[in-house]
Amino acid sequence: MENKGVLIGSIIFVFGSFLLMIVGLLYETYKGKQELEALTAGKPSKARLLKPLPVQDFSMYKVILSDEGRKMVEIPEGPFTMGTNDGDPDEGPAHPVYLKTYYIDLMEVTQADYERFAKMTKRPRPIVPVFEDDVAKLEAPDYPVVGVTWNDAFAYCRWAGKRLPTEAEWEKAARGEGKRRYPWGDVFDGNYANIDGDEDGFPYLAPVGSFEAGRSPYGLYDAVGNAAEWVQDTYAQDYYQKSPFRDPQGPEDDVYKVIRGGSWRESRLGARVTKRFSAKMWRTDATVGFRCAKDPDPSVAEQS
Repeated sequence: MENKGVLIGSIIFVFGSFLLMIVGLLYETYKGKQELEALTAGKPSKARLLKPLPVQDFSMYKVILSDEGRKMVEIPEGPFTMGTNDGDPDEGPAHPVYLKTYYIDLMEVTQADYERFAKMTKRPRPIVPVFEDDVAKLEAPDYPVVGVTWNDAFAYCRWAGKRLPTEAEWEKAARGEGKRRYPWGDVFDGNYANIDGDEDGFPYLAPVGSFEAGRSPYGLYDAVGNAAEWVQDTYAQDYYQKSPFRDPQGPEDDVYKVIRGGSWRESRLGARVTKRFSAKMWRTDATVGFRCAKDPDPSVAEQS
């Protein structure tokens, strides 16, 4: 009899739990229906609506496919403001610069892109000298290539029929013609770039093009964050005080080169579009990659 009572109690418990589950499901369905009807009717609701990230329209800018199959955007001829008066000493003074038309890669050169170049030219693969975790975590095909020297970046761009962008070209493409602090505006948002911290969702590198809302006024992806980028120019702290108005090329020295854009390891302060870094041209690092630029084809310009 005792076993029979236990059995009956178990059956009652299971049946009761089942009924409670059914009632709970019916209640949640009813509540969801009520919320939907309230939203449809324009009445106040307790439902939490996620704010969509802004999407910009870049259709007014010409995009081409380069010889090695990468997309480039045309940056129109004209002036922009380079540098700032509110940053480090080497970021100022803010000054007008006039650039001729050029093209620049929409995305950073990836591991897959560089692998193809290395195989065709018999060039050694980049080596990341210091990394606190498994270096394989930086080597996915769609990640930006890192661990490259300035000479490696220069050689890739020349192989692709391109060149490294000048520092001025990089900043205009990343900043636009205004005086914004970041490619998307003046206020930092961790959802817009892959920099230091967990807010962006990536502990190290991210696949190129992962941050749609963080694109620059001309449509560049990852202009700040992800990989910092080598540019053509040699570094001089006081260069802005004497740089020419038209198409500045940087000083003559060949040892220290400029790096722009910050990286996955950089703070939001270092991710400003005006922030300048420098390194010896043979340095390699887990944070430094590149993108390429090129001049318009003269024959195409003459025909148009």
